[in-house]
Amino acid sequence: MRTVLRRPDFRLLFAAVLASMAAESVLLLALAVWVKDLTGADGMAGATIFAIIAPMTLAPLVGWLVDRYRRRPFFVVANLGAAVLLGPLLAVRDRADVWIIYVVAVLYGLSYITLSAVLSGLIQHLVPSELLADANGVLQTVRQGLRLVGPLAGAGIYAAVGGWLLVALAMTGFLAAAAVVGLLRVTETAPGGADLRWPAELGAGLRHLSGEPALRRALLGYGLGSLVMGFTESLIFAYVDQGLRRDVAFVGVLVTVQGIGGLVGGLLSATVVRRTGEVGTLAAGVTFFGPAALALAYPRLWLGVLALLLAGVSLPLTMVGLNTLVQRRTPPGLLGRVAAASEALVSGPQAVSIGTGALLVGVLDYRLLFALVGVVTIAAGLYLWRGRRLTPPSVPVRRPVPAPRRPVEAALAAVVGDHEVVAATRCRRAR
Repeated sequence: MRTVLRRPDFRLLFAAVLASMAAESVLLLALAVWVKDLTGADGMAGATIFAIIAPMTLAPLVGWLVDRYRRRPFFVVANLGAAVLLGPLLAVRDRADVWIIYVVAVLYGLSYITLSAVLSGLIQHLVPSELLADANGVLQTVRQGLRLVGPLAGAGIYAAVGGWLLVALAMTGFLAAAAVVGLLRVTETAPGGADLRWPAELGAGLRHLSGEPALRRALLGYGLGSLVMGFTESLIFAYVDQGLRRDVAFVGVLVTVQGIGGLVGGLLSATVVRRTGEVGTLAAGVTFFGPAALALAYPRLWLGVLALLLAGVSLPLTMVGLNTLVQRRTPPGLLGRVAAASEALVSGPQAVSIGTGALLVGVLDYRLLFALVGVVTIAAGLYLWRGRRLTPPSVPVRRPVPAPRRPVEAALAAVVGDHEVVAATRCRRAR
């Protein structure tokens, strides 16, 4: 990671993304808390998260739009747009204004997809292929770190001061990101328009994902795991309440433990990519989630801490493996559509999984559901591991260097063969 951070262009991008991610992280939970405070309804608060996820259905359109423009100016405009769309939140006063929060949540979700797609292309443009894993690892480490403090800080700011300060801070983060990337000097050619006709090229990202063997296996395996991974969002509350017999606030402690694991996973991810390849790294991340879920089926605090550390490690491994694979196996002119489509194909099953888990936890024993999550994710990880040769590691396997032979042994090898020379040498040494 130090190598990629020595690049001045990436350091500027890193500072911009840090500001943008910080703005995203403080808003994510706070919008739902805001709705809960105004309405008193848990369902309406949960609908805020759904409003953020819903725009994933527009991912092909977003990716098509991203591929029509140069990456740096588009990233600047997208961050400026994100700051502007938050402005209406300053007008929210009471329950009658909740619709404003929902509209902003939908637009916020749309901006998230857009920023993710254009960022992937900008990283591909700035960073050499051999450093893509390092770049993605650095950004995932930052994202995991912000997950530790961002949502809780946002909710705390709202509770202490109110929504206006929260909105102002988030807007400042997006504006700062736009200003910093505006200082970035990169040479980009304008994307060709001939191959971007509407609507023929709208599904080009999905076609590329299904036609490239490594990408196809990666998304099938990860998608299978995502169908049950989201169960844990609801199961963790049952684990704390019914299993550990603790107050629900203890969930925050366990989330912090998972965040620490995420930091470790982010720091290790680039090394894992170099040693196992992108699909191998994705397989490791998905597989690690399995034993973690199985351990949570047995409610013991020390075991739960280890399980959540392992679950935390798994997340950045999956994201770095998938993002690096998409960047390395996709032409630049198609990357926006492919990145947006892959984001939708992963987030869609996760959203369904979160909703399904919330329903099942009220019907079935949480321990049985954790066991189901463990079995399915291990199966998905093994499916991915079987395809690891589709992306071979970039670190060559070191083989022992044979000791130099004496001139007489070299001459004998040329006449009678290596195996007989070895046998004769051993006999001579034995005598």
